[in-house]
Amino acid sequence: MGLTNSSMGIKAVDSGLIIQKQTPSDKVVALAGNPNVGKSTVFNGLTGMNQHTGNWPGKTVTNAQGYCKTKKKSYVMVDIPGTYSLMAHSAEEEVARNFVCFGEPDAVVVVCDATCLERNLNLVLQTIEILPRVVVCVNLMDEAKRKNIRIDLSLIAKRLGVPVVGAVARKKKSLSELMGALDHVTDGNSQPTPLSVHYPEIIEAAISKIQPLVLQKFGGRLNSRWLSLKLLDQDESLIREINAYLGEAFLQDKELKDAITQAKIQLTEQGIDVDRLKDLIVSALVKNAEDICRGAITYEKHNYAAADRRLDKILTSKLTGYPVMLVLLALVFWLTITGANYPSQLISNGLFWVQDRLTDFFQYIHAPDWLHGMLVLGVYRVLAWVVSVMLPPMAIFFPLFTLLEDAGYLPRVAYNLDKPFKRCCACGKQALCMCMGFGCNAAGIIGCRIIDSPRERLLAILTNNFVPCNGRFPTLIAILTMFFVGTAGGAYSSLLSAVLLTAVIVLGVGVTFAVTKLLSKTLLKGVPSSFTLELPPYRKPQIGKVIVRSILDRTLFVLGRAISVAAPAGLVIWLMANIMVGSSCVLNHCAAFLDPFARLMGLDGVILIAFILGFPANEIVIPIIIMAYMAQGSILELDSLAQMRELFVANGWTWVTAISTMLFSLMHWPCSTTLLTIKKETGSWKWTALAAAIPTSIGIVSCILFATVAHLFG
Repeated sequence: MGLTNSSMGIKAVDSGLIIQKQTPSDKVVALAGNPNVGKSTVFNGLTGMNQHTGNWPGKTVTNAQGYCKTKKKSYVMVDIPGTYSLMAHSAEEEVARNFVCFGEPDAVVVVCDATCLERNLNLVLQTIEILPRVVVCVNLMDEAKRKNIRIDLSLIAKRLGVPVVGAVARKKKSLSELMGALDHVTDGNSQPTPLSVHYPEIIEAAISKIQPLVLQKFGGRLNSRWLSLKLLDQDESLIREINAYLGEAFLQDKELKDAITQAKIQLTEQGIDVDRLKDLIVSALVKNAEDICRGAITYEKHNYAAADRRLDKILTSKLTGYPVMLVLLALVFWLTITGANYPSQLISNGLFWVQDRLTDFFQYIHAPDWLHGMLVLGVYRVLAWVVSVMLPPMAIFFPLFTLLEDAGYLPRVAYNLDKPFKRCCACGKQALCMCMGFGCNAAGIIGCRIIDSPRERLLAILTNNFVPCNGRFPTLIAILTMFFVGTAGGAYSSLLSAVLLTAVIVLGVGVTFAVTKLLSKTLLKGVPSSFTLELPPYRKPQIGKVIVRSILDRTLFVLGRAISVAAPAGLVIWLMANIMVGSSCVLNHCAAFLDPFARLMGLDGVILIAFILGFPANEIVIPIIIMAYMAQGSILELDSLAQMRELFVANGWTWVTAISTMLFSLMHWPCSTTLLTIKKETGSWKWTALAAAIPTSIGIVSCILFATVAHLFG
């Protein structure tokens, strides 16, 4: 269909970055590298910042900056998105290319993986074509040593013509040599002479026709050789950026246009079209990388990755890959469910103790009952419930999820799910976004940036909500335990709850596949794109850093957003429960109005209004149901699931009601935070509305069909 970001209303990742120097003499350094080489770890080690790091491609999708200094100089470090090439094919690759080409950095540090240095040199060679002031940081030297890989860094530096230093980024002291090299290359007296990549003679001849004119007319603002090659390459997005950088009249110069035309004719006469030209350029880069590494890298152990391959035979096998995924998912949920109960109760007790003290204070100052009700029983109580219910599971789930990520397992999940997504005409990277959605659907939406194709990115955005987020787990777990496991508790109960929750999530994944396929054949027709998925080596997770980072970067971030929307929701809920119209409150009137339609879905009006009022935060759905059933004017909790089950059964709940409620919890509109994130990512209210309408309509239809069939068969 020729869909683009602009035609679909999806905003490309913003490549603009205002450099904030602390002093005018600060040097600006771009930190580049392939995905999964530890670039963000290098950035964190140098700047002391906390960019999230993870063992899978596509973590950094925007520019970030931090500060560091040596005895001689101070630097603004800019962490640009990981990219395999500066021949940009995706939004994050464009961000990286644009900053290196047009951000005018004083130097570029290219971080490489010591265990696959030859492949990483492709990016190094493209970078030194643009900017000679380059330092190559060969990271993960400890991994290379463990695999008995020996690297002669001085020989590689001699062949490249730029400094090459080794590092183990997790050990901050190992980065001192990198900073010394930076001091050297940013010294005004330094005159680096990097290797010039040699292309086939026919391409060199075409470059020579254009290069003198480029140098003459634009005075070296960009590397004339690289710019001449790009003018032959006909990369439209790059040409637009060059026009913006050099001025719109750049390609309108008649003499330059004639030279480009003659060079293209010369190439065409030799049977070299645009695609063939790109192939020859890439082949030349690969050959140069091979020549640089020849004799400089030795493998003392021929099959150095044998252990990884043995694990991959289990984790990515058609026979065992999917069962292992399900077992690991169930294990994560079991640990989350089991571990969250006690701290959740402690936090709840503490926060509700504070509520009692607030009540004492309001009574002490003789505040009116309505003010106490609005602020304490409304706003504060909802916040207390959200925190006590959300914080413990997230504090357990996110670190467990991050450990799997840090160990290198998540790319294997994407590998396993690539074929099913391809059958749905989607991209295998959607599996990574889907996994992020387990913690928070809003985080999953942001993660969709790693998908190159605008069409496939939109598919992932529209279907991400079918994977239940952390906010829906309490509802699902409570209903599963009350009606299908038993309320006696114990290890068996939590294990069975985890297994049943996994089954519910598998249903959500199945619906994701089905809706993705449906959209691919109707509204978003297209052919699935291919993508390069690197299976990183398995690594020992940095447990301490994982726990700290997952709690600070993910748990508290998501909790903060939930609190910001739950506070006004608490006020609205209290008002609806306390404003009387006749003999009943507004909340009960709304529930009665919705009741006939809700009955068709196997629910009742109270359940449906609870989902509507839970729009800001899914965590408050169950408390609202309890409040309405008990005719209370504020949210409250019961002491046990057994009491809750008795209350629900007394108000007409059956196993049909329980399953219908779980189905609707799995498939209904996204929360307000997720919808706002969708609007920000797509730049379109149309797609935002569709993202809400699709799961809601499917949830309503599914509930009606299930309830109808269940009632027909008694």
